[in-house]
Amino acid sequence: MADIGGQTAAASKPVGLSRIQEKNRNLILEAALGEFSRYGFSGATVERIAAEAGMSKSNLLYYFASKEAIYNAALAHILDVWLAPLKTLDANGDPAEELAAYIRQKIEISASFPEASRLFANEVMQGAPQILPILEADLKRLVTEKSAIIDGWISAGKIKPVDPLHLIFTIWATTQHYADFSVQVRALTGRDLSDPGFKAETEMAVTSLILNGIGLDWPKEAASSA
Repeated sequence: MADIGGQTAAASKPVGLSRIQEKNRNLILEAALGEFSRYGFSGATVERIAAEAGMSKSNLLYYFASKEAIYNAALAHILDVWLAPLKTLDANGDPAEELAAYIRQKIEISASFPEASRLFANEVMQGAPQILPILEADLKRLVTEKSAIIDGWISAGKIKPVDPLHLIFTIWATTQHYADFSVQVRALTGRDLSDPGFKAETEMAVTSLILNGIGLDWPKEAASSA
């Protein structure tokens, strides 16, 4: 499974697994992300997930007792990956550098993990039946904490006044668009984030639009990318 932002599928694995067991579990989750993102929960089958993972159904069920258990584990891993970049936002850092780094990591997730982005979007659009308690607890606490950092930058006159929540929502919407609507992006441009040149252009455009909109100069003279 792709390593994104220092996170792998092992981030949400049970403790005590052997190396082989961990490898097999990761193979299952990787296959599951593709299956659930294409067919949704109701259309996905354990048989296809097992086949994609290169193992028998009975072997898969050794690691996960049901399709719901696989789905929940896949969503838990996605949240691990999603939350990791936001956790790095540092109140003592330069706002332009901190926000540019956050946007860069979010675009990297969209580029490296598009199926996970689509699966997460589908779950939320269906009312988040599996992850709503996490959104209302863990995610809300983290966003509240990071919103306070943004408020601190505003109070210090480092960025223009802006509702921190809407700034965070805008970053999520713009960066994840390139994964969730990749078919539309390819139809209109003939390219997507798998193209390194297009990814660099996207990163520059999104970062400049957002940072310039809150009164920050970007790109900075010393910046080589982003």
